[in-house]
Amino acid sequence: MQRVGIIGGGRFGSALANCLVQRGVEVLLLDRDRQIVQRLMNLVSKAVEGDATELETLVEAGFERCDTAVVAIGTDLEGSILATLNLKELKIRKVIAKAATDLHGRVLERVGADRIIYPDRDMAIRLARSIAAPSILDYIELSGGASIVEMKAPPEFIGKTLSETRIRNVFGVHVLALRHRGVGTEEETTLAPSGSDTISEGDTLVLFGPDDRIRAMSQTFS
Repeated sequence: MQRVGIIGGGRFGSALANCLVQRGVEVLLLDRDRQIVQRLMNLVSKAVEGDATELETLVEAGFERCDTAVVAIGTDLEGSILATLNLKELKIRKVIAKAATDLHGRVLERVGADRIIYPDRDMAIRLARSIAAPSILDYIELSGGASIVEMKAPPEFIGKTLSETRIRNVFGVHVLALRHRGVGTEEETTLAPSGSDTISEGDTLVLFGPDDRIRAMSQTFS
């Protein structure tokens, strides 16, 4: 079983822990605040009260046995830097650190963080995209100017097969999956759908393509 260590049990850290546990990941959490530790101890595999800026604390908590560690400290710049340094000292395979600003992120990169995340900035970007293009439900930006998006099936597509919509020819994007709304809240997902699959009302299209093509398509059906 994959083991992930999280430093900081605030809103971001606790939400991350909850999502990982739901996906069957073993989670080890460390926080200075006793109340946070007590609140999360029944959720994660192990919750420990302690200071991540002290290497011995991380060792005693068992972080050296983690496959991935996430520094979820937001406002304490010094604390997040020292925690990242300590995790790299433990030779954890992948260290992910949360940054509040670009400067914070650059410093974390310098001290060895393998990946930097900007939750507030990224959420703002996603919100802006959803406001500008209401048909887009979710958006994953890839490298090279391409993205994967979830889009509500436009009314113009309802009752048509994928071939009849001519999505690929007209917009230059690929349909990776087709999600059908089933009974109640259940969904049925068809991966790599064929041209003969029919789009129904309430369906969701999972699309892949260049950003400009996806933008043009979303603007067409907004």
